[in-house]
Amino acid sequence: MSLFLVFLAIVLIGVAVLLGTGLAPKIFRRGRDGGAGASFEDGFDEPVASLPPVLLPEDAAPADIDDVRFAVGLRGYRMDQVDQVLDDLRDQITARDQKIEALGEELERLRPPTEQRP
Repeated sequence: MSLFLVFLAIVLIGVAVLLGTGLAPKIFRRGRDGGAGASFEDGFDEPVASLPPVLLPEDAAPADIDDVRFAVGLRGYRMDQVDQVLDDLRDQITARDQKIEALGEELERLRPPTEQRP
């Protein structure tokens, strides 16, 4: 019986602390109006970066990609940083592919007719 009373006292003290400090709405994710759609003020909406923004140079080299470091968020790496780096890499690879294709066409055009491949 005394173990139950100790447990009950701990629970009541915990509830009093939660209500007294105003942490209950943040823990149960309820806004001031009590609705579930209220905005959150617990810091989980927009994670704070612990590193500066991840940027690649205009003409990224393999060493630049090796040096990329992402900030760690709540569930792993920050998705916005990873998406930005992947978008930059996609754009750079597309530009290089187009340049290679254009240079190949120009090379074929500049070759003498006897050296043209079938």
